[in-house]
Amino acid sequence: MKLALLAVFFLLPIGASWIAWRFELVSGTSGNYGTLLPPRPVALPAIAALKGKWVLVQFDGGACGAACERKHYFMRQLRRAQGKEMQRIERLWLVTDAVPPRAELLAAIEDTVIAPAGTAAAEFPAERSVVDHIYLVDPLGNLMMRFPRDPDPLRVIRDLQRLLKVSSFG
Repeated sequence: MKLALLAVFFLLPIGASWIAWRFELVSGTSGNYGTLLPPRPVALPAIAALKGKWVLVQFDGGACGAACERKHYFMRQLRRAQGKEMQRIERLWLVTDAVPPRAELLAAIEDTVIAPAGTAAAEFPAERSVVDHIYLVDPLGNLMMRFPRDPDPLRVIRDLQRLLKVSSFG
């Protein structure tokens, strides 16, 4: 009797996993929240602060409306949520027009690298417009992921934590 109970104890997890697989009780979706993009090099501005760092990139006009300000706030909070790893992440705002950003906005987004977008927008794939996304570029300069304009903060934080944990560079 003891031997039979011991066998059931060790075979139960195997049987349960087979049932879950057979009847598709576990979804087959990936564990990441952001949309993975085929990695390819992108031309970021030649700014020393961006070299060898994970870069969160956003495209918006200099007037920066409410949606733009939310993205800035989100990117700042996302970076801060990484704790001691936050030094591995930089934020880049590629301004899509010639309108200068407001002084109070510049004060609120301190330490964000600001550069003109130029033709960079063509390198970033978008569903409708590059303004609708936040992009992630790896330390080697490869575009690898994009997030929606108003993402779920906890899920993006989890994505970035996983990347920083398994990545030995940046």
